[in-house]
Formats: sequence, structure tokens, C-alpha cells
Amino acid sequence: MSATGTVRPCAARDIGTWDLTADVVVAGYGVAGAAAAVEAATEGAEVLVLERAGGWGGAAALAGGFIYLGGGTALQKACGFDDSPEAMSAFLMAAMGPGADAAKISAYCEGSVAHFDWLVECGVPFKPVFYGEPAWEPAADEGLMYSGGENAHPFDEIAQPAPRGHLPQMSDKRTGERGGGYMLMKPLVETAERLGVKARYDTRVEQLVVEQDGRVCGVVARTYGQRVTVRARRGVVLASGSFTYNEDMLAAHAPLLLDRPGSAVEEHDGLAVRLAQALGAGIAHMDACEVAIHMDPQYLIRGIVVNDRGQRFINEDTYPGRIGQAALYKQENQTFLVLDEEGFEQARKASAAPEILQLQPKWVCESAAELASEMGLPPGALEATLEVYNRHAEGGQDPLLHKASRWVRPLRGPLGAVDLRGMTSGFALGGLTTSTDSEVLHVNGEPIPGLFAAGRATAGIAAWGYASGASLGDGSFFGRRAGRSAARA
Repeated sequence: MSATGTVRPCAARDIGTWDLTADVVVAGYGVAGAAAAVEAATEGAEVLVLERAGGWGGAAALAGGFIYLGGGTALQKACGFDDSPEAMSAFLMAAMGPGADAAKISAYCEGSVAHFDWLVECGVPFKPVFYGEPAWEPAADEGLMYSGGENAHPFDEIAQPAPRGHLPQMSDKRTGERGGGYMLMKPLVETAERLGVKARYDTRVEQLVVEQDGRVCGVVARTYGQRVTVRARRGVVLASGSFTYNEDMLAAHAPLLLDRPGSAVEEHDGLAVRLAQALGAGIAHMDACEVAIHMDPQYLIRGIVVNDRGQRFINEDTYPGRIGQAALYKQENQTFLVLDEEGFEQARKASAAPEILQLQPKWVCESAAELASEMGLPPGALEATLEVYNRHAEGGQDPLLHKASRWVRPLRGPLGAVDLRGMTSGFALGGLTTSTDSEVLHVNGEPIPGLFAAGRATAGIAAWGYASGASLGDGSFFGRRAGRSAARA
């Protein structure tokens, strides 16, 4: 979707009559909007949520459901893991950078245990069982998993590893329908409703309304073709998602995401960013994105991932999203997985992933030289890569890229190669600059009065890196702060 219509602010003096009024108006009913609504209502504010889709949920309800939390949550302790805010912060500062926001990460890590407790109080269920296999997500309803490569090089040397992927428990698991994301959203929305939060669906915010002194005091929206003016006595919260489905913004900021599947929903059209920019809001990390590589990690860790020069470029046991980022942004998406017959068979037996993630080799040959020729790689390159890898693998070592010895063994013919080109999708990570209290910041660094934001509309804890659960984690965490700040404004 491309940018359409005006996003220029509307002057309050031009509003004749307000159609609706609330203390806090929230644009978007995904995880950031739901958390903002709950927190604002808890503060005693009258809250109205405007959602352009026909119901609540957004991208969050369709997500796998990881919430990145740590520091010693009750779930971590129940599964036998020690963690601290300091270790969590050290990992995130290394994994989310360059450009990671130290103040936000510090606040997030210090408040992580309390945030987990808040989710539980809202009714979000977690099963105290750890899932220790490499995977995009647990096989069933296990509640805890490594979701960011914390136990892989180089992060295992930076901070004490701990699993921080917290997954809401679900029955009859169906990711994308009623999976972990749905089981996060449903209790939050029910909590909001109990607190008196009102919602209007099929209502798209089109403009912010500002007073003469520059304070945001409402929005202009449209529902079924009708213009609706909504006054916000205390503040407006923008929580309507990223710009992943805005082709003009992608072309301007993250062109490598163009013409590939977006891991979001079509409502993520960048409107929140553009509305705030029209008031002079700052933006950050607009060229950054998360990239999913659509293959079960059970296969990736048992082989070697190479580029079109036949060279390895990353340790295959790291977070698969990090492999995807490296493939798209540093290897021009020209990547392949090379694995032997034994490795394929081991991965197939261990895999609990859907068939769509268990890709079959495109080329199979008896030797590395034959395989390289079939793949169109430079003569001798793949052979040299395998020779070095196998020589050290005999002793269970990977001195080049430091894959854990558990996954290192020589690869012997026959060999197969999976074509990973085009097997990536992603979503934008950049957005509005905000304070740790979720105030939208002007380009001069000062808060824009009456305007708050959270979720993928903002530049959150993820700058140029990612871990599964970071979006739902900081979206809900800073969504709460947005709602609280707006209610107290």
C-alpha cells in the first residue's frame, strides 16, 4: 500500500463540533494499543480505541506469540533458569545494535519481571515448561525458549545465557489463527473491556488535531466514508503499526523489503509515522528490518550456510532471524544450505516444524566439486570451504565462526544443497523517536505535547538487530507507558 490522502494536522479552531470525546484516544488495537488502553483505564482515564480493521488483534494476534522478557521472571525460575536485568541488558545492547537505545533497554530490563507479572495479572497464561530444541517456536504449548541466539556465539561470551522467549500457552496450537499471539491479545482486550475501555472498529485515523500552542488534542477519523472528529482531553496514543505495507516508504527507507512478503498485516501502512512527522516528529532506524528465513533451524544447524561464492558467513546455530538479516543485507540474498544425507535425516526426525519449513535440496551430488558445479559456484570455492570446515569438525571445533561443538561434525557425500534465495520475508523496525515514557519526540528532542506512541510505529529496543519477542515485548511494555503518560498528561 502506498501513501494516500493528507496527513497534515487539523487546527482545533476548525473543528465545529466534536463527534466523540474521551480522556485518552488510542489509534490501533494491537498489543501496544491494548496495553496502552489497559494502563490508561487503570489510571482512571476514559479510553476510546479506534481500530481501522473490523476487530481487535492486529499483527500481534496473528504472531507466534513470543514476548521477550527476562531478568528472573517467575516462568524462568519455574523452569530452573537464573537471569538478571544486567545480563539481559548486556545481551540486548549487543544483539539489538548498532544504535540500540541504552535508556530504553535499561528501563525494559529493569521492569521486565514486573511486566511479566502484569501480563499474568491480566490473564495471559504461561506453561512452566522449557523447550530446548532449535526452532522458530516450541513444538506444542511449552512456555519458555531461547528466542534470540543468547546461547550462541558471540553472545554466550558477552552475558550469561538465559532463555527469554516467553510464549503464552495455547490449546490445539494453530499459529496464525489462535496461537500464542492470540492468547496474548485476548486476555488484554478482555481486561480493557472490564475496565470500561470502548472501541470503535472500521475507523481509520486520518489527521491529528492540534491547539494553537501545538498540543495534540484529538484526531479526525473516517468510518464507512463518514468523517468523525474525536477529542482527546488528555492525550493521543499512536499504536497502529509499522510501514511494512507502504511501498513508497519502503522504497525511501528499506528498499530491500520491496517485492517480498511482509511479516505484518496490511494495516501496517506507516500512517502513525507520517501523522507524527507532519508535526515535526523525529524518526530512527528506518532502514532496519527483521528478516525471517523460512527454514526449520533443525536443518540449518546441521549444515553450513554459504553465499554465492561458496563461503560461510555466519554461525548456523545463531538466531535464524540473524541469519536472515545477514543473508538479505550482507549477501544480497544469495545463500544456500549445504548438508549431507545424515544431517538431513537427523533434522527430519528431530523437526516438529510444519512441512513448509522443511525444504528439500534442489541439488544432490556425490562430491563437493560436483555440487558446486551444479549450483553454479566458483570452481574450488565450496570445496575449500568444506575442507576447512571438515578438518576442524573432526575435533568438534569451528574456529572460523564458532558454531557450538554440539552441532559440528564433518559433512560427507552425498551432499545436498537447499536454495535459500527468495526464502526470506521481513518487517520494518524503524519508526518514531520516543522517550522512555513513550512521548513522541520532536526533531529538536523535545516531547510533542499530548502525543504518545508505542509498538512498531516507533523505534523501540530493536535497532539493527532482533530477537523473537522483541516486538510484542517492547510494544506491550512501552504501550503501558504510553497509556499511563497520556492519562496523566
